[in-house]
Amino acid sequence: MAASPSSSSAASANIVLAIFEKKTNTVDMYRPLRNYVAYHYSEREAQNVEDDLQTLKQLRNEIERHLDPSLPARRDVLQTYFKSLCLVETRFPISPDPAHVNALTFVWFDAFKPKQKASQQNIHLEKAAVLFNLGAVYSQIGCSYDRNTVDGRRQASHAFIAAAGSFAFLRDNASMKASVGNSTTVDLSVECAGMLEKLMLAQAQECVFENTIAKGSTPGVCAKISRQVGIYYEEALAALNVAPLSQHFEKSWIVHVQLKAALFYAEACYRYGLELHDKEEIAEEIARLRSAVNVLTEAKKSSKGAAVQILDAIGKLEANINRNLERAVKENDRVYLMRVPSPSSLAPIPSFSMVKPMSMNEVLDASKEKMFASLVPDSSAKALSRYTEMVDDVIRTQAEKLQQASELTRVRLKEMELPDSILALEGNFTLPTSLKEDVEAVQISGGPAGLEAELQQLKDLRRVNQELLVQTEELLQKEAREDSQFRSQFGTKWTRPQSSTLTKNLQDRLNRFAGNLKQAAESDGRIERSVREHSALMSILDARPIESALPSLARPIMSFDQNEDAIVGSLKQSLRQLETLGAQRAGLEDMLKDMKRKDDILPKLMTSTGSYDDLFKKELAKYDHICDEIAQNIEAQEQLLLQIQAQNDEFSAIFNLEDYKASREKAYKQIEAAIAKFREIKDNINEGLKFYVTLQDAITNVKQQSNDFVMTRNIQCREMIEDVQRQLAGLSFQDKNAGASFNSNYPSVGSQNQRASTQTDPRPQAPYYQPVEQPPVAPYGHHAPPPYGGPAHHQPPPPYHIPPSSTAPYPPPQVHQQPPGNHEYGQPAYPGWRGPYYNAQAQQPGSVPRPPYTIPSPYPPPHQSGYYKQQ
Repeated sequence: MAASPSSSSAASANIVLAIFEKKTNTVDMYRPLRNYVAYHYSEREAQNVEDDLQTLKQLRNEIERHLDPSLPARRDVLQTYFKSLCLVETRFPISPDPAHVNALTFVWFDAFKPKQKASQQNIHLEKAAVLFNLGAVYSQIGCSYDRNTVDGRRQASHAFIAAAGSFAFLRDNASMKASVGNSTTVDLSVECAGMLEKLMLAQAQECVFENTIAKGSTPGVCAKISRQVGIYYEEALAALNVAPLSQHFEKSWIVHVQLKAALFYAEACYRYGLELHDKEEIAEEIARLRSAVNVLTEAKKSSKGAAVQILDAIGKLEANINRNLERAVKENDRVYLMRVPSPSSLAPIPSFSMVKPMSMNEVLDASKEKMFASLVPDSSAKALSRYTEMVDDVIRTQAEKLQQASELTRVRLKEMELPDSILALEGNFTLPTSLKEDVEAVQISGGPAGLEAELQQLKDLRRVNQELLVQTEELLQKEAREDSQFRSQFGTKWTRPQSSTLTKNLQDRLNRFAGNLKQAAESDGRIERSVREHSALMSILDARPIESALPSLARPIMSFDQNEDAIVGSLKQSLRQLETLGAQRAGLEDMLKDMKRKDDILPKLMTSTGSYDDLFKKELAKYDHICDEIAQNIEAQEQLLLQIQAQNDEFSAIFNLEDYKASREKAYKQIEAAIAKFREIKDNINEGLKFYVTLQDAITNVKQQSNDFVMTRNIQCREMIEDVQRQLAGLSFQDKNAGASFNSNYPSVGSQNQRASTQTDPRPQAPYYQPVEQPPVAPYGHHAPPPYGGPAHHQPPPPYHIPPSSTAPYPPPQVHQQPPGNHEYGQPAYPGWRGPYYNAQAQQPGSVPRPPYTIPSPYPPPHQSGYYKQQ
């Protein structure tokens, strides 16, 4: 043992232990191995592996003599030599057998009691000793770093983690092989390797704790990390106090580990107490601090031989704990007056491990090494392939049996409706997955209770559209009244067309929109009636959870022998047993695969002198016990399923399971019907909302056109008034002709009578207001005024507008140019609508898809309604 002190400000007790390497005697591996190759293969093969044998000899020489004192170099040599030993093991049978390599004897001395030694004629002792020395070198590397710095403590922690990984690898892969049937030293035992693993983890976690203190972490975090340090030391101490280690290590080892365990337990209590004080949990703080004082006091009783640094650290920590304890007791006596719990009643301090043993599988993997690659004979390779196929066949057959047994269990339980009926009795039954998902979708969308808000939204949108219609109609009516007044005032001099002639198309569209709104109101009424009529049906969807609306499996009202609980209990116990058998099957399959993974018979094949078939039969026998366990598991399951069937029949009869199933299926159908009706109403409401939004856009468009028309008519009105006034003032025809800017549709006063006397079949005047698709026509010779609708005259957005979805099945309305002779102004607001919201005349097939509003409309087409009449 070697101790390395540290002057770390975080913990002056940071002296850690390093492990000395095992010593060995000189061994000549070159000559025996070469002779084996020359005898069993050929001299040519011996010459081919000459370089590999020399490399192996050099590695063994470095292991014996420590040619390079550098610790990293020593680590690399040990790793390389171990991988070489793995290759030697697969190609050279080393044992006292005359047919094997029997001239090699490995001797290794105990690391902790150098007078004790082990001598074996097998490679397992050599591999175990090399792994031990690898862990020892890693521990020495950890002690070599300067742990006064953050980076030094981090590197030291990594080195101790690697040491722990080496000792864990020794325990799991080499200790048992080196100990079975042969004399060995205690330091290579499973117990010692496990103890050293915990010791290295404790020192690695200790370095992490110091860095945690250095960077100023909270007391709670420091307490968790410190407690884990103490736990690792406690586990190492437990191993040191029992055989075979209790009499093998010096007293100073046990004292060191014992004091470290007590120190870090007390450190955790101290840090945890700081956190408790901040939370004003004074009573528990007092109990924790008293527990820490007791542990330190007890540890100091057996501190003989301990390092001075550890004793100083214990003294400083004890002083800090007593100071905080005295303060906490005073505060509790004067302010808090809490009852202090006993230390034994306290919960364990939480711990958090920041380290774990490094996995050495990749570090020590020899599969990519090329040493002695030519020594595998072809016959052995073929025999190994055939054996592998035989093992695969065994595993495949057994896996199929296990899978069939699991599938049989699933089918039989489903037929008996288990464990669903048991869950239903306990109130834990759930809906089928697909039905539950449908219910959850309905509830997420608002459920039946949310339909009222959507109906109100329909009403609001209908009101907005109605208001837009009224506003547009009033706009046109006002313009018509003004035109009529001027026509009465000026008589025949007022020559422009009447408003009713020009606004016929606009009035027709407004009348159609009014008819659409009337039919939409009827459809809304049908939806409201449907909601009221089916509210009782859909109310089940508002149940949360939905399972609360399902019928329950109840106990019988009358019982003669009061054995219901016994029947239920026995059935549940049988189901648990069945589940246990299923878990056992999964474990058995894993055991088969794990056994195959570890099944390496290449060394036996290479050294076998008898029949391969006999060797295969012997090796395959290893799998027999697992196959027997699988057969027993399947047989036990068959018997258990028969028992469950009988118990379930009795359970069904007592609890009247058939009636429960019928009522449950009825509830399912009710839920399905409620979902279907909800979706139907929801779809109708959604289509209604789409219709109103689209119709609102169309009415807004017509209103904008009406605004433009009225603006144009107002401009024309002012100009005509000026023209008439000039006529009345006696202006000359020439002056008027030179300065007038009337459109050709407005003849001069001088030519008016002449035109009236010669016109026998007057044609209707062309309207001054053209649809938006046609090029604007200037009403006069000079530049026309700016078009209406610029930034200063934009129609404000409607008060209730829902933007249409980009995936809506119906496109937004567009104004198209009407063919000549068609007096229709624009197109219907909702092209292709066939539902009760818009029952327009037949349109060309394929224009738009059929809307979801499918209730037949009993009302006449929109143009026959009397909502809006032409003026």
